[in-house]
Amino acid sequence: MSGTVIALSGIDTGIGKTYATGLLAKALLQQGIKVITQKLVQTGCEGIAEDILEHRRLMGIGVEDVDREGLTSPSVFRYPASPCLSAALEGTQIDLHHIGNTTLALQQQYDLVLLEGVGGLLVPLAPDLLFADYIRNAGYPLLLVTSPRLGSINHTLLSIEACVNRGIVIRGVIYNCFGRFDNLIADDTRKVICHYLSKAGFTVPIIDLREGQLDPDAVALLSLS
Repeated sequence: MSGTVIALSGIDTGIGKTYATGLLAKALLQQGIKVITQKLVQTGCEGIAEDILEHRRLMGIGVEDVDREGLTSPSVFRYPASPCLSAALEGTQIDLHHIGNTTLALQQQYDLVLLEGVGGLLVPLAPDLLFADYIRNAGYPLLLVTSPRLGSINHTLLSIEACVNRGIVIRGVIYNCFGRFDNLIADDTRKVICHYLSKAGFTVPIIDLREGQLDPDAVALLSLS
């Protein structure tokens, strides 16, 4: 029986989705779930994706055989830019068929694959295919990473709208309270996000990430099947 795939995307670049992905994988490992992470596309490095190495560090495990085999880093480009540009600079394009095959291979070995995207939901992977389109076509549900920083409400609601328009199921939101933030703004932002999730028909957990820890009670509410 094949494992489940859940995609993770942020509302923007630098929102902490790599950190959130690694910590979530750690929490699920501690629950006895056989979980692995995969990075859809990584730019600015070679070999095993830097984000995969960070996932393993946060999970408290070493590099796995599937990492060395390239299954978790199926598309890596040297130039630190958008995926399409980085691929073009190497005279190629992102091989989405290959990425899909590597995800399937991981599903044969693990109960759950956490697929981390690149940037936000509307990052192009091909001239006419956005990341949101890719996960919609594959039928993957989504965990969305956001934060209380100024501008997050707008970016989060746009991401929710993009999911609604495509029929993407949101399974939960990771609320990354990193760095300095105003508690009044953070509480209000959280309430607004919850309200609009509910209006969109998503009754899902909001998982707080504070001081390097995910709320374990909220993680337990995730529907992973």
